[in-house]
Amino acid sequence: VQLQASGGGLVQAGGSLRLSCAASGRTSSNYAMGWFRQAPGKEREFVAGMSWGLDNKNYADSVKGRFTISRDNAKNTVYLQMNSLKPEDTAVYFCAATSTRFPGIVRGRPNEYDYWGQGTPVTVSS
Repeated sequence: VQLQASGGGLVQAGGSLRLSCAASGRTSSNYAMGWFRQAPGKEREFVAGMSWGLDNKNYADSVKGRFTISRDNAKNTVYLQMNSLKPEDTAVYFCAATSTRFPGIVRGRPNEYDYWGQGTPVTVSS
């Protein structure tokens, strides 16, 4: 499966952005999805994830209450709605997918994902 992330950009603190991750290829399989981010000089970190089946969700503490992950299966697209953005949210954001037979499990580590998008940069100015 191929992932194409989009929607990043420059926004002022307190603003909003919606990232999209469009999947193509072998999308008939069951995939758990996730969003990660990587700031300059830092390791890639988990932002939000959604299970296959049951649509369970999990968020990093730093984004809880501000970010929302969702999916549109008809469009093979996963979204990350980001509200109340802060300068510390500045990073390159990556979407990721992993095929799974286990519904309801949210994957939170980069090495649990098999497929990655190319990243979309988000810059939040103060």
